[in-house]
Amino acid sequence: MTRTTGKKLFLALGMAALLAPVALPAQQNKPWEKIPIPPLPAFHPQQPKRIELKNGIVVFLQEDHELPFISGSVLIPGGSRDVPAAQAGLMDLYGMAWRTSGSEKMSGDAMDSYLAARAAHIETGGDVDSTAISWDSLTKDSDDVFALAMDLLFHPRFSAEKLMLAKQQEATGIVRRNDDEGDIASRESNKLVYGAGSPYARQPELATIAKISVADLQAWHDHSLKGKLIVGISGDFNEAAMEAKIRAVFGSLPRVQPLPARHDTFDGPKPGVYFINKDDVNQSNIQIVGLGTERNNPDVPALALMNDILGGGFGSRLFQTVRTKLGLAYAVDGGLGFSYDHPAPFDVEVLTKSASTVEATQQTMNIIRGLTTMPFSEAELKMAKDDILNSFLFRYDTPEKVLGERERLEFYGYPADYLETYKAQLEKVTLADVTAVAKKYIHPDKLAILVVGNGPEIKPALDTLNMGPVHPIDITIPRPGAMAGHPGAAEKQQ
Repeated sequence: MTRTTGKKLFLALGMAALLAPVALPAQQNKPWEKIPIPPLPAFHPQQPKRIELKNGIVVFLQEDHELPFISGSVLIPGGSRDVPAAQAGLMDLYGMAWRTSGSEKMSGDAMDSYLAARAAHIETGGDVDSTAISWDSLTKDSDDVFALAMDLLFHPRFSAEKLMLAKQQEATGIVRRNDDEGDIASRESNKLVYGAGSPYARQPELATIAKISVADLQAWHDHSLKGKLIVGISGDFNEAAMEAKIRAVFGSLPRVQPLPARHDTFDGPKPGVYFINKDDVNQSNIQIVGLGTERNNPDVPALALMNDILGGGFGSRLFQTVRTKLGLAYAVDGGLGFSYDHPAPFDVEVLTKSASTVEATQQTMNIIRGLTTMPFSEAELKMAKDDILNSFLFRYDTPEKVLGERERLEFYGYPADYLETYKAQLEKVTLADVTAVAKKYIHPDKLAILVVGNGPEIKPALDTLNMGPVHPIDITIPRPGAMAGHPGAAEKQQ
């Protein structure tokens, strides 16, 4: 036998050995299954001290000496939903110009230098239902930084120059809001759910921000400070001394004036397929949307578990089928949302190639429909409970996080023990409960499908979804001459 022949024989025998069936024991040894998993500890996070002043202002103090650091905030009722449509964008401009303008004692630029030298921060901002000022510093600088934050809170000096700078930044964001398909999909699906004119979906335009003046910012500020302020302080301080300091600052303010009750209506989207063409991409962002519910709904614990089963992670039905098994999407998740004081959207997002847009949509809709027809399993329920209950360890693992949650609960009028009762309710949810809420809240015939993608590359076309005619959405950005001096003032941008 030659050397070459012997080598070939050796390789052949080696391959045969590799390909030969291997006898395995009936039960493979899986030592990881024998690792004991202790039960979760009782959920009793360290609660801040709550103080309600005679004027109705609420204070939370969370003493924590782990680090020589103190942070604080003042949450102020009223946000973009309380602004007239003609002033859309006021909250963004207010949040920026409030901080950059500075206070009567110190300009915004001087404040930047002062804080940077002390590794401290003071920030302001606005949201849909509130505005806020926050600050943080080392303990040794906390008295000075607190005094500066209070001066900014009670004695802002809104500057025309800083307002113009804020307008330029906001205008840049407006004219570039169609650059990213994800931003487009999120914004326009929100309009489908709430309505384009809803205070929860309206968007600033160049014309609306152009009309906002320094007087508008000052008027908003003066009015909002009359509401129920919520003050939160966390960190390295003496509780009695801090309480005295807060009472001295906020105790003499007038009695708080509650915001008028809201009477918003929420009808949900008009079912159908909606399309926005974006010809500079080779993928589609698909949003399947409807109307969700509010967090104080007693069905929320069961809905949270249903959401986790549907699209909550790697083990969810959407991920396992649409992404892993079928390979139709590189991201897919979502579920039925619940906000604190108004219905959140039902929203399932699918990111896929242009060519797989229709199939990915169909398969996702099949899984959504399956929530009412495909029985839930004990394994799915257990995994969902583990996902959510274990997340409490990270969502509320510091005194600052617990303080932030207590402030939110206070702001929206929820009971102080909401977290504890919510956890207990999650633990009690049964398969029957999840099945019941799925049948109660999942209505595929009431959902709208929005696709943002490259029209010519989507084959087969969207009308093959057989949900009626496809409704195109115009996202042209008005470019009025009111923003004189801004590049392209007379143009439009798609």
